[in-house]
Parts: sequence; C-alpha cells; structure tokens
Amino acid sequence: MTVRAVAWGLAAAGAVAVAIVSRRSLRHPTSHGFFRFFAFVAILAVLALAVPHWLERPWCARQLASWVLLFGSIYPAVQGFRLLRGRGRPRPPDPGTGLLAFENTSSLVTAGIYRRIRHPMYASLLLLAWGAVLKSPSVPALGLALVAAAALVATAKAEEGENLARFGAEYRDYMRRTTRFVPFIC
Repeated sequence: MTVRAVAWGLAAAGAVAVAIVSRRSLRHPTSHGFFRFFAFVAILAVLALAVPHWLERPWCARQLASWVLLFGSIYPAVQGFRLLRGRGRPRPPDPGTGLLAFENTSSLVTAGIYRRIRHPMYASLLLLAWGAVLKSPSVPALGLALVAAAALVATAKAEEGENLARFGAEYRDYMRRTTRFVPFIC
C-alpha cells in the first residue's frame, strides 16, 4: 500500500470519526459545530494531500515556513483547550445541542490566550491547514484550505452568536477587546 493510499484511508477514517462526534451538530445547520465539521473534513483532505510530500526538500523556505505554521498550531490548541477545561467550568451539554462537553462552559474564559483572541483552537486549525498546504502547494490543496478557512470563519461567527446568547453583555464587551484569530489583526 502506498503512502498516498494510507493517507487517504486515514483521512476517510478521520472524516467518519468527526461525523460521528458531530452527528448532533449536523442536525442544526446554524450551530458552530455544523460548520466546524466541514472545516475538519477539509483539513483532513489537505493533510492527506500533504503527507506524501511531508519530508521533501526539508530545508527549502517553503518547508521551513510549513513547519513554523504546523508547530505554531500546537500552542493555541493546547492552551485554548486547557483554559476551557480549567477556567470555563464545563458542564454536561443538553442532549439537544451539538456542544461537546469541554466547550459547554458555565464561565466566560478571558485569561491566557483568550485575553487576545476569542478562538485560539480555530486559529490553530487555520495554522494547521495552511502549514499542510505549504508542504505541497497545489490547486486542490489551496481550494481545500480556503474551504477550511471559510468554514472556520463561519464556525467562529456562529459560536459568537451562541456565546452572545449565553453570556450577553459580558461577551459583547469581550468581543470589543479581542480579535477573532490573530492578535491585533483579525
């Protein structure tokens, strides 16, 4: 079996796993989980395209930039998850919602990485997608990364609406003080 076949097999298995985890969200097309599903599937496809080229020309500028983005994606994901679990005081989600347990917080988290950006885990996924594109840029990879980016923007906007409903004026004030993905930029 080739590396390419294994990569696509793993991407397909990952897409099935994401579909299972997202099954409740997929019934609610306005929920952030609905859009997040499509972002994950697009990112899995970008990764499948990139894997056969992962270690080609390791010291060229494009590969080095790719590694910076890929390693850079780790910190916001880990910190975002850690802070949501620790300071967000998650509670079991209502069965009718598509929320995952760790994201159903009872407290708005504004410390650490959340002090500057509202969606560190989505920022992490953007870095992951574009880091994978740089491994082997192609029209399909660029198209998939654009789909992932659009889905992540839609995910963030939907989640912001949900958070406004949950936290009200406190979240609106938080939105004024922070950016969506990149500190001081967007």
